[in-house]
Parts: sequence; structure tokens; C-alpha cells
Amino acid sequence: MNWDYELLVIGAGPGGLAAAETAADYGVRVAIAEQDQVGGTCVVHGCIPEKLMTYAAGFSKVFERADEYGWGHVSKNFDWCQFMEARNRDIQHLCQKHIQKLEKAGVELIKGHAKFIDAHTVDINGQEYKANKILIAIGRKAIKPEVPGIEYAITTRKFLELKHQPKHLAIIGSNYIAVKLAGMMNGLISKVTLVISDDKVLPGCDHALRTTVQDEMTRLGIRICTNSQVEKIERVQDCLNLRLSGNNEPVEVETVVWISDRVPNWGGLGLEKAGVEVKQGAIAVDEYSRTSQANIFAVGDCTARPRFTPVAIAAGRAFADTEFGDHPRIVDYDYVPYVVSSQPEAATVGLTQAQAKAQLGEAVRCYQKTFQSLLDMRAESPEQTLLKLIVDGNSDRIVGAQMVGDCASEIIQMIALAINAGVTKADFNHTIGIHPSIGEEFFCLSP
Repeated sequence: MNWDYELLVIGAGPGGLAAAETAADYGVRVAIAEQDQVGGTCVVHGCIPEKLMTYAAGFSKVFERADEYGWGHVSKNFDWCQFMEARNRDIQHLCQKHIQKLEKAGVELIKGHAKFIDAHTVDINGQEYKANKILIAIGRKAIKPEVPGIEYAITTRKFLELKHQPKHLAIIGSNYIAVKLAGMMNGLISKVTLVISDDKVLPGCDHALRTTVQDEMTRLGIRICTNSQVEKIERVQDCLNLRLSGNNEPVEVETVVWISDRVPNWGGLGLEKAGVEVKQGAIAVDEYSRTSQANIFAVGDCTARPRFTPVAIAAGRAFADTEFGDHPRIVDYDYVPYVVSSQPEAATVGLTQAQAKAQLGEAVRCYQKTFQSLLDMRAESPEQTLLKLIVDGNSDRIVGAQMVGDCASEIIQMIALAINAGVTKADFNHTIGIHPSIGEEFFCLSP
């Protein structure tokens, strides 16, 4: 068969870009199709713009501490428009850098919506392209439930495009995206109401981490309506009125951001024409990212794997190494660390205490410490730092780590490496830390 491309990638997000560039390095003729900006949700509509906003919000904490460190009182006047203009320039710069990397690698970029004609043929803007192998890397999309007045609510993508800063907003959701958005907007001096259906934020995380984050959010002034459902959204003049379940009073806000679970974005792709199987809403793949169609693969958030950018990148590179580099390999999805860019920051890797007990029974040992960091102690801040290690008592191996506090992502990232290497609690006990630092406290945790 005379193929147009040896590999056609659908979706120029982190996973698709990693696969395309790695395959091109092996001398493969590659094209990548994208209907949005190059970089995917992470770069354009998610992680990067949100992280930049989190950095901006972090200055309010610095300003609060400044007086105790001799800098006097600092004015808190945030210019939303100025920040957004600068942020958008940064995003455009990153998108252009990705395009340049594709050009340097020899990957052809095709702009437009792709849909399958058959297992080897894809239509993009009315033109058909044939490829020996096709990789789907289309990510996920936000959805909104059927609630009266839901048309007044916006998604995070629309929120990040707002021209003016909301003075008071309601965020509906309890996952790490909702918690991150609540923290950063509170830090930018907006009034924030968070509506969650459970009694704690961050479902699925360790109980101690959930409790610490929620307590700190409340202390910082975020109103959290627990065990609540939005029954109706009504527009009342220039405001939106949220009617909640239970005995909660109605909430009147300027903006409502609905953050529920995201779903794989395969609608309109024509998977049925290619014979690609979907299970429980996600594209089904084996350990080598192969779908039910032998020549079609999928990586990233459109599958049921952990939904984090580094996971998609790892899967994309492993796919290319396996199919084009004569180096078959799979990705280990155990002990994937992740961060909640909340205020304060939280990060986790491995098992929670509940998960460890379910798997290991009474052999589980937990080591936990809550304390005031040196920075906060001097600034007379009541903010608490949480450190926690979860240990398999049979082997002494560390199977989980949790942290809430400054630099949580950087510290847990390194602990993830240690856990993957099979480090034990005894190894931690025998390690000398850097003093004074938060990280050193992990080496002297006691029951």
C-alpha cells in the first residue's frame, strides 16, 4: 500500500506531540492533525494558564507575610486585564515553540477536524489521508449536567477567557481542578463559594490531606457548602442565584463555574467506521496502547488511564518506541504523583491510608506530622504543613506519601522516585536532610 504517512496522529496535545516527534526521530513520515491550537488542553486551556494564575494568586500570601519580614504593608491591587494579556502572550509563545519543534522534527501539521472513513483513512476538512498506523490523542472535554438554568454556568475553558475578573463566583465541584480554581481566585481577592456534594473536597485523596486542605481553604475565607447539590440557577438582574439542596440559603454570585468530570472527546471522530471499541466511555486499549483495531492506537485522556500530562507523554513515547524504534516497552502506571495547586499546595503519590489498609490489612503503618513551617512561624501565620508516609509493615516499604504545604509538588515528585525504587522507612530514617527545610521533616517522621 502506498501510504500518505506511516503514522497519522489525531490531536496535538502532550501525548500526540510526544508520539509524533519520537516517531519522526526514527525516520518515520508523520503527520499530526489538530483543529485547535497546538499544545492541547494542558498548554492552551488547562495546566499552564491555571498554573500562571496560581503563581499570580500566590503573591497575596507573600504580601501578607511581607510586613513581618520588614517590608511593611503591600497594596493588593490585582490588574486582571494586564495579567491576562501577559498570560495569553506566554501561551501563544508556547504554542509556537511546539509548532517549531514539529517543523524541526519533520512532522507535517494539518489544521482541521479529523474523522475516520475506515481503519486506515481519515478525512480532514474534506481531504482524505491514508496512513499505515493511526494514533488517537484527542483528550477530554468538559460537560455540564441537565440542571435548570445550566446555560448560565460556564466551564473552566470559558472562565480562563473572561475579560473581567468576577467579584464573587461560585465553583461547583470538589475535584482538584475545582479546588485549584477556588484557591487561586481567593488569592486574587475574589469572593469564592465552593459547592461540593460530599463532606470533604478532593474525593479519592487521603483523608488527612482532604481535611487539611479544606480547613485551610475555610481559614483563608472560601465559603464551602458541603453535602450540597445545585437544584436551579436563576438570573436576577446582574446576578446569578443558586438554589441548593438541603437547608442551604440561596447563593447570589456574579459567575458560576461548573467543574464536573470530563469525558473523552471522541464524539464526531467516527470510531465505529474504524472498528475502534469504546468501554465505559473511554477508548479501550491494551498495555501497548493498541485499540481493538490492530493498526489504531490511543494515548492520553481519551483512554481510561490516569489523566495527567506526564502520563500521556510517557504513553506517547512508549508507543513510538514500540512501533517504530524496535524497542517494545510499556508504561508503569503505579505510583504516579500529582499535585493539587490549591492554597496551600497539596501533592500525593501512591496509596492513601484507606487504600493501603484495604490491600495490606493491619500491616499498614502511618507516620504523620502537622507543623508550622519556619516561614509561617516568623510571619505569624496559622497555616499548617502536613507530611504523611504510609508504610507496608511486612516489608517496611513506603507505599504512599502525602503533603500539604509550600513546595509540596517538588518534594513529592522526588519521593515518587524513591517509592518506585522500593525505598523503605528505614532508608528514610537513615537519610540526612537539608536543614532548615520542610523536606527534611520526612526523614524523621515517627508514628
